[in-house]
Amino acid sequence: MRFSDHLRGVGADLWDAQFAHPFIRGIADGTLAAERFRVWLRQDYVYLIEYVRVASLGVARAPDEGSMKRFAETAHRVLGMELDLHRGYAAEFGVTPEELARERMYPAYQAYSDHLQRTATLGELAELPAALLPCLWGYSWIGEQLAKHPPPPDPRYARWVELYASERFREVADWCRDLTDRLAEQCGSATRDRAEQAFLLSCRYELACWDAAWRDEGWERRS
Repeated sequence: MRFSDHLRGVGADLWDAQFAHPFIRGIADGTLAAERFRVWLRQDYVYLIEYVRVASLGVARAPDEGSMKRFAETAHRVLGMELDLHRGYAAEFGVTPEELARERMYPAYQAYSDHLQRTATLGELAELPAALLPCLWGYSWIGEQLAKHPPPPDPRYARWVELYASERFREVADWCRDLTDRLAEQCGSATRDRAEQAFLLSCRYELACWDAAWRDEGWERRS
């Protein structure tokens, strides 16, 4: 069994909980309140900026030129395509660039970002792609599952599904899976155990972030 398949198995309950979360179900049927999506947009925007920093650390720690290139491409894709998409979405939902720039990470998003930064700087190399995998593979999987059904009636949510169900996004997730598998083969059982724990903690944070956006759980409640 591929190590990434093993990780997917041990994290199955957390992935199922994400897919069943009312935020995702609201995207699927088009009933998600715009304010809840605006919370996710603002928070995911600032999270992605930190994600670029983590991917850049991956460039420095990558075991070979090919992996360096893919980490660099991931950082470039987020800085370009995903952040551009978020800015475009934000405009459609009435969120200004100034609001995005002022946004403060909610506790769940801050904890997730800190976990990734800590793993990238202090963890074994094999732990890093395992920690990144629940974001890349998880969004791809959710998008693909939603794409099996009729698109959401709200075209803005339909484009969200289309992005994360895309072949381009799945290719990035597949690369992260391959790197996770390759590095796991080269390390001992103790490091693999730490990689598994990094993966599971990221899965928990993914679920916590959906919930924070749904409940608007910031440091202070918005008026």
